[in-house]
Amino acid sequence: MSDLEQRMIDLEMRIAFQEQALQELSDALAAARDGEARNALLLHRAVEELRQLRSAMAASPITGDAASEPPPPHY
Repeated sequence: MSDLEQRMIDLEMRIAFQEQALQELSDALAAARDGEARNALLLHRAVEELRQLRSAMAASPITGDAASEPPPPHY
């Protein structure tokens, strides 16, 4: 095998490894984006639930007045 053939084989192997690494990075990036989208949706839902809970608590006459609440158990 000539030196030129050996160099070509080495270059082909390097390119193949680089292509594999790029594919793995692409897959990892896609998974991270999916995770980010899922987390953003969960956060949006949690914020909406908190808004609803806040509205419900503000509408309740008992929770609006701190004087009407019993003292903590250690008193």
